[in-house]
Formats: sequence, C-alpha cells, structure tokens
Amino acid sequence: MIIVCDTNIFISATHFPGGPPDEIIKLIREGAVELAISPEILSEIKRVLKEKFGIPKEEIKEAIKNIREIAIIVKPTRRINLIKRDPTDNRILECALKSKADYIISGDTKHLQPLKKFQGIPILSPAKFLVVVSR
Repeated sequence: MIIVCDTNIFISATHFPGGPPDEIIKLIREGAVELAISPEILSEIKRVLKEKFGIPKEEIKEAIKNIREIAIIVKPTRRINLIKRDPTDNRILECALKSKADYIISGDTKHLQPLKKFQGIPILSPAKFLVVVSR
C-alpha cells in the first residue's frame, strides 16, 4: 500500500509524538505501508520547519534525511491547479497521481479533506487512515 502524506503529518509527528501522525510514521518505518514523496513536498516541509517553527538548519537537514530514508521519491510530471487557496496542496495531489497512491493522508480540513477523493484516491485524516489500515 502506497500513501502520500501532507506536510502537516510530518510536522505533527515531529512536534506531537504519540498521536495518529506519529503512528503513521511508525507504520512507514516498519514497512507496513510505503510512503511516496516528491522534491516539492520535501521543499515545503523545509520551508514550514524554518518559517513557522524556526527550526535550526541542521535539524531541518536531519529531518529531511530521515524522511528520504523511509520514502520513495517520485517526480510528478503533471501539474495540477485544483486547489486555488493553497497551491502547495496541489503538490500532494500530483505526488499521489504519479506514485499511484492508495491513500492521501492529511490533517488539512480546509482544502484536502473536503475533496474526500482525488481521481479515485481517498483522502483521509490520520485517525481515519489508522482505522482503515488496522482492518
């Protein structure tokens, strides 16, 4: 099973251990699910860690290295412009299409979760995904 996680999943897993995002990262590390990520999503994670959280450069490098170690890096070739209010969310959709993801996992209740599905790929909250994967 391949999943694509929104930036907020990585941020939450780092800053709020023990919650559903952290559990998803554990599943990825254990090999229970595969994570697909794109260079654009990695750049967004770097930007958010720096600008919103003021994380030092070396810690950001380490975080990105850790993500790269557990992920399949995909390079989307198709640009999507579905979400106008937050264009960076379109990068999640692009990665999901390119990787043929089974699920998109996002804590974004404004833009991504309301779509419910994108081209047949379910978009779930971290908690709902954990229910699905535990079946």
